[in-house]
Amino acid sequence: MDPRSPLVVSTHDLGRRAGAMRTLRTSVPAPADMGTEVIGVPLGAELDLDLTLQAVADGVLVTGTAAAPLHGECVRCLRDVDSSITVDVSELYYYEGRKAALTEEGDEEAEDLPELEGELLDLEPTVRDAVVLALPFQPLCRADCAGLCPHCGVRLDDAEPGHHHEELDPRWAALGSLFAEDEGSDPEGGEEAR
Repeated sequence: MDPRSPLVVSTHDLGRRAGAMRTLRTSVPAPADMGTEVIGVPLGAELDLDLTLQAVADGVLVTGTAAAPLHGECVRCLRDVDSSITVDVSELYYYEGRKAALTEEGDEEAEDLPELEGELLDLEPTVRDAVVLALPFQPLCRADCAGLCPHCGVRLDDAEPGHHHEELDPRWAALGSLFAEDEGSDPEGGEEAR
């Protein structure tokens, strides 16, 4: 944990008095990798945090919201998609040593939860998880986006009405050539119809 990171917060003023709380309202630059391959929070974009830090028996409970702009690509037509997201954040950061004690007592959930380092807690993994889990799996520029033409690649929303391509199944191509011969032959000229 880098104590200089804008997402690392000191809990010194809370102490360990259960019930002590404070609010944290700040804007910080978004870290890298806060998204998926098709949409996410751009690196350095403004990430707005509105959080409450509360001392509890086992550690510090962080609750509130995180809001950020999103940039991505429509999965149907590949246009840029720009929007924003606001997610709920809720995480318990265990006091040093408390997590290990709970794990020894058989609390399997405690093993995966974050832990304070001294008086510092790192919000980055918690905020990243909340944002990435809330991202649309298949972002769209519009709900009714028609996508791209599978034959020529033109955006169907921009294409002329009735845009289509005549496509013959290659399995029927041989029959097509037989019909062409029939159309060119004279049925009264002595050739038999096939």
